[in-house]
Amino acid sequence: MADSSKRAEETAINMPPTESKSTKSKNHATYTSITKATDATYVRPAGRGWGRGVAIFDFILRICALVAALVATTTMGTTDQTLPFFTQFFQFQAEYDDFPTFTFFVVANAIASGYLVLSLPFSIVSIVRPHARGVKLLLIIFDTVLVTFTTSAAASAAAIVYLAHNGNSNTNWLAICQQFNDFCQRVSGAVVASFITAVIFIFLVLISAVGLSRS
Repeated sequence: MADSSKRAEETAINMPPTESKSTKSKNHATYTSITKATDATYVRPAGRGWGRGVAIFDFILRICALVAALVATTTMGTTDQTLPFFTQFFQFQAEYDDFPTFTFFVVANAIASGYLVLSLPFSIVSIVRPHARGVKLLLIIFDTVLVTFTTSAAASAAAIVYLAHNGNSNTNWLAICQQFNDFCQRVSGAVVASFITAVIFIFLVLISAVGLSRS
């Protein structure tokens, strides 16, 4: 009897404590919640809010560039002036298409306007999916092309506007703005709007590059 009681005590002592099913489920639920909280703290905020903010700013800049490009296109494309003094055989009139540079200017800014309209849905996709690298890569390629396009159009038109205002005595080019004042004011405003478009495109390229590196 003594031996059997000793064996029973040893068995009772050596048996490992057992956990109930409810305790296990509570521990598992606690571990799962801690894991989720850890993941939410260290994984989810990995630049997602920052990337969405940059994408929203990109969308706003594209709208501003669209407005500037449309102003440049419509202002230059509707610019003409006829001097009040003319005879039966001579009529002094200045139109934008009298200058091939201004024609190129209108075409370039019209293309930029169309591209900006088409790029708005892709910018919205970047807002919804901040880590979409393919969309940002596509935008940065076309934005870079449009930077060159709009800058060249604005610079060439600015050279003609400068000659119209100041002339060139070495080549006997007259300063026509002394007569066609309204014409020169409108084309000057169109050139300024086109330069604003080019500067915004530069910012769009920089923003897309930063967003692409952080995504």
